Amino acid sequence: MKSVWFITNPASGSTSQAKCDAIQAVFAERGLTLAGRTAFPADDLPEPAALDAAGVDTAILFAGDGTVNAAVSRLAAWRGKILILPGGTMNLLAKALHGDADASAIVHAAHRGGETVALPVVAAGPHRGLVGVILGPAASWVRARELVRAGRLRGLLRAMRHAWAKTFTRGIRLEDVPALRHRQQAIFVMPDNGNLDLRGIDARAWRSIVALGWDWLTGDWIASPAVTQVHVAALRVAGRKPTLALFDGEPVMLAPGVTITGGMTAKMFIRTKGKSA
Repeated sequence: MKSVWFITNPASGSTSQAKCDAIQAVFAERGLTLAGRTAFPADDLPEPAALDAAGVDTAILFAGDGTVNAAVSRLAAWRGKILILPGGTMNLLAKALHGDADASAIVHAAHRGGETVALPVVAAGPHRGLVGVILGPAASWVRARELVRAGRLRGLLRAMRHAWAKTFTRGIRLEDVPALRHRQQAIFVMPDNGNLDLRGIDARAWRSIVALGWDWLTGDWIASPAVTQVHVAALRVAGRKPTLALFDGEPVMLAPGVTITGGMTAKMFIRTKGKSA
């Protein structure tokens, strides 16, 4: 890691200007060349050719999972490396690659010698989910979430009412997944080393909702009676209408009948977990 391109998202959960400046100070401390910087979405994400022309060997992403997904999709065919730093709310990818280390410690460890790995993905047509995909009526809460993030209270109540009503409709049904033959309010699809780990949620009665909430708070929500877990190689959503899905939190309309599968990325992500930071 010698020449880097720094990609941030000022709207993400943990990417204040002070934190970005602190990370850039680590670049200077380690003797890294900062060849360029992108503040997404105000700036367009760089193309692989632009990184190659600038002599960049590593793209460093300091943003949430949605921005990371967009950047990785843009750089999927690039031959350089990608270092993901915890710059969002959940930071699931950063934790999988680096544990609980902070951004500065990760840069230090990566420069000293991290390993390069591939990551499992959920794939549907041109779309990829590195963290996972949410299917079903619960995905309709994305509109309310975006209004909250943007600090726009106008329209929030309407969005919440719409999402609440959708959550208690007939739900979503998958083809050829017997364990989830009933309609679900939400299906979490997570990559699992080339396959898919499904968590179907059906909690329509108030007692079930309260029980699921308690299980989630206590950290064992998968064991809740309202949750069914199953592993499959592929799946398809039943029906003839497009389906709203959240890929790493970002909304996508899936065409009817599209097959969702598991897969692997190219070997391009730097992992420092287990290394001295």
